[in-house]
Amino acid sequence: MSAFDPREKVWTKFPPEGSKHTPPHQTSEFKWKDYCPLVFRTLRKLFKVDPADYMLSICGDDALRELSSPGKSGSFFYLTNDDKYMIKTIKKAEVKVLLRMLPAYYNHVRSFENTLVTRFFGLHCVKLTGSAQKKVRFVIMGNLFCTAYTIHRRFDLKGSSLGRMTDKPESEIDPTTTLKDLDLNYIFRLQKSWFQEFCRQVDRDCELLEQERIMDYSLLVGVHFGDGSFGNQMTEARISGVRTPTGIGTPRNGVATPLLSREDADQLVDPARTPLEVRLGISMPARVERTERKYDQGSEPQLVGEATGEFRDVILFFGIIDILQDYDISKKLEHVYKSMQYDPTSISAVEPKHYAKRFRDFIFKVFGEDEENV
Repeated sequence: MSAFDPREKVWTKFPPEGSKHTPPHQTSEFKWKDYCPLVFRTLRKLFKVDPADYMLSICGDDALRELSSPGKSGSFFYLTNDDKYMIKTIKKAEVKVLLRMLPAYYNHVRSFENTLVTRFFGLHCVKLTGSAQKKVRFVIMGNLFCTAYTIHRRFDLKGSSLGRMTDKPESEIDPTTTLKDLDLNYIFRLQKSWFQEFCRQVDRDCELLEQERIMDYSLLVGVHFGDGSFGNQMTEARISGVRTPTGIGTPRNGVATPLLSREDADQLVDPARTPLEVRLGISMPARVERTERKYDQGSEPQLVGEATGEFRDVILFFGIIDILQDYDISKKLEHVYKSMQYDPTSISAVEPKHYAKRFRDFIFKVFGEDEENV
């Protein structure tokens, strides 16, 4: 447990001329802090991250790519050149939340390999020396959309309705636009065994977040539409690496019964990426059913539209993100203030137990079992 102590950290000086342990560089001197280094090293091993590849991705010669402008949180986001890792600047309060929940998070991801919560690989701080003394704190996470598939649509889903619609006109919506709850016009249909595992895992993950007093998280969903444009280049009916959820299906030689028919595989699998590895939330073959909302004058829009019976084949990517917001005094004040102006059930800032229940109820409405592909 001593490895989880928030005081467990390592400072390293980086002088411009370099040192015995650090390379020379062209910026001013700075200090680098590693929080709980042993814990994060063990997490990277647990997530099967190769140490040398990790160092090359984060610290190689290729520059990081900055993503758009900071959002409401004021955080900056950067991607490594190989798209594997996302770096997010965070506030001191978020550092404290992550360090506080680290023992529970560690036990959770060790117990449930299919967990949908964000994968954290490192927590660091850079401190400039001299008069500025500025500190930049950041966390290194897995990039959910590290894939050769094009993500055609992405949704950030919370289960609340107030302010949960993009402010872009339809003509300006493109694959990089993050759509929200009231923009969602699909129900995601998963194969039966995967849907059952999905429900179990969402329950487990929400239980963790509720216990840690976390709220305001989202399910980020990326959708790749499979329309047959990949051609008939699959040569085997079996797809190497496709695994059914733990305890479901009977693997043989380490490879489980395929989740795709030959016809589905021909349509959906990009031959450049075979053999295809599928796990819960990553590269998941599925179908989406289009929905339509009914708008009655003077009433709130439906949070979930009605199914139309129109289906499309897709590959899905999804995970639970933004898990470092606890129900602190600012969120309690936000809840009181907005509750006086709006329907309290429609706002995002609610206490963790209510948030988890509402989140689960909504997610289990927009995800369902694909009854024709059992």
